Amino acid sequence: MLTINNTMLRNLTILLGSTTTVLAATIISPALPEMSQFFKDVPNVDFLVRLTLTMPALFIALGAPFAGVLLDRWGRRPVLIAALVLYGLMGTVGYFLSSLTAILISRALLGLAVAGIMSGFTTLILDNFSGSKLNQFMGYQGAFIGLGGMVFLLAAGFLADVGWRFPFLVHLFAFVVLPGVLFAIQEPEKKTLSEQQANAAEKRAFPWRSVVPIYLTVFVGMVVFFIFPVQIPFYLTAEGGVSNSQVGIALSMQTLSSVLIALQFQRIKAHLSFMGILGLIFLVFAINHSVLAFTANYGLVIVGLLISGLGIGLFPPTNSVWLASVTPPDLRGRAVGGMTSALFLGQFFSPVFTQPLIGRLGLAGTFGAVGAVSLLLALIYFIISKRSTEQGDIELTKSSVPLSN
Repeated sequence: MLTINNTMLRNLTILLGSTTTVLAATIISPALPEMSQFFKDVPNVDFLVRLTLTMPALFIALGAPFAGVLLDRWGRRPVLIAALVLYGLMGTVGYFLSSLTAILISRALLGLAVAGIMSGFTTLILDNFSGSKLNQFMGYQGAFIGLGGMVFLLAAGFLADVGWRFPFLVHLFAFVVLPGVLFAIQEPEKKTLSEQQANAAEKRAFPWRSVVPIYLTVFVGMVVFFIFPVQIPFYLTAEGGVSNSQVGIALSMQTLSSVLIALQFQRIKAHLSFMGILGLIFLVFAINHSVLAFTANYGLVIVGLLISGLGIGLFPPTNSVWLASVTPPDLRGRAVGGMTSALFLGQFFSPVFTQPLIGRLGLAGTFGAVGAVSLLLALIYFIISKRSTEQGDIELTKSSVPLSN
């Protein structure tokens, strides 16, 4: 009975810990317009305020490869403990700061913390699950991330109506997760890993040819997706005349549909290849971008965000399971670190790529242009999926590296 309880607590800790990553990415999004007003005398304030949202992404990308190495060398638990403490401190300090530069620095340090958290919890999942159980648990993780995003964004929207500083306090959630890591997380069996490393036949060079397509997919997907949390607050407040809390509600609707679809990932994966699912993901992104291109009507924007949430719910588990299928256990931490880096590089560069478009086309025109790119990507993945089916290669996992149970 004790083992079962510890296992349940471990799994709950992993799932709750995974939600902290969405906090770093979007939690202050509803407060951005009011932050711009508060720091209106700062040169380039609009760009710098947007940068506070994406600054963690850059430092997650820079820190994730090192976090992956530390996870393989030092272990999962020590890295997660240190990362959660740093996360809680750097995430909340923005509540007290009145310097935009200081806030940007704290957000950079927050990014380093998230690099350890995201890589650590994802690696723990790959350590403890395989096969259909892995697909199922990755769906649970996606659902928890979506549910956490919905709850936290709703809270952030209402807190932002009170004052732009208050959403920073939501990062204190890290200290709720920390006890679970201290008492329920154990390292994978050392014997298994040492035997693999000692056996020359099991030693493998890092599978760059297999993981680079995954990293590129993750990067491009985040560039396409992250225009939503960065630009929609400005789009809705300027064009739709809505409040900060309504912005939070709109963004939370996206995460609501992501929760529902993530819970179905195991079933969807049983019928579609990785390429087929990715084609579906970019197709729903294209639909949402198209809706936003034609209207800022609050109700229709919510409909579009609900549709795009279907893609958000499938994106993380698809890429994580794909990565697990081509990565040996002794290189897993580094592989996950690389994927985490690609994901948050995409988040960071999304406004960098879209801001020039906004200057030329406006927000509506930019949504339309990115929607066209998303549709093109969807067609490419569907074509690859069809060709793979014709060649009998639809299931990449048939040649996957065995995962530990």
